[in-house]
Amino acid sequence: MRTNRLIFLLLGLALAAIAWAGMLRSSVSDEPLGLFTSLPILWSEEGDVAAELGGGEPAHWARAVLARKGRVVALDMLDRERLKRLDRLILAQPRALAPEENVALDEWVRGGGRLLLFADPALTQESHLPISDPRRPQAMAMLSPILGRWGLDLRFDDAQPFGESDREVLSARVPVNLPGHFALKPGAHCELLAENLAARCAIGKGRVLALADAALLEPAETYLSREAALTSLIDQALDKAP
Repeated sequence: MRTNRLIFLLLGLALAAIAWAGMLRSSVSDEPLGLFTSLPILWSEEGDVAAELGGGEPAHWARAVLARKGRVVALDMLDRERLKRLDRLILAQPRALAPEENVALDEWVRGGGRLLLFADPALTQESHLPISDPRRPQAMAMLSPILGRWGLDLRFDDAQPFGESDREVLSARVPVNLPGHFALKPGAHCELLAENLAARCAIGKGRVLALADAALLEPAETYLSREAALTSLIDQALDKAP
């Protein structure tokens, strides 16, 4: 009897372990998640290949968050062919878009795409790369054409003090530093949030959640609160709820 009980106990533990492993696997989405950014999230700012391969810099904390939310697809340009394979996209302090990229992005969103956008008018993230280096993060968001198309005007108060503070955006505590703010143009289908730091827009069949700051995505030794905030924003902006 004891042997039988032991066998059933072990079998129960094994089945529980299998079920737990299945739950863990199911919590990680396989749905593609596009990322278009000038920030060193998927790569480092190491100056040469040897340093890069040597792992001189730790991986950016946001990589793990994105990986849990889907199969990350890094984009170096926006066009119809690339975008049609995606339902979800994060633009994080992207470079200025070419006219055809603005058109492709607008069509994609209006067709049902879900976009989380970080557009910082005064990036505070430090970089050791020279200003002339194309790998250096975009210092100033230059997205007026597409933002204007969606009824948004990105503005910046240059008299505000330097220093990090928090804003609540859709229940997420988001760190900001020298943030911008949005104003609405006539006809915009957008709602301003968090003292105009953020805008939530319905664009055709799609939607956009835009933040006028990117300090959340800075590397940080204490990043658990940043992980929680980014996770919440991704859920709010990119889930399938209408």
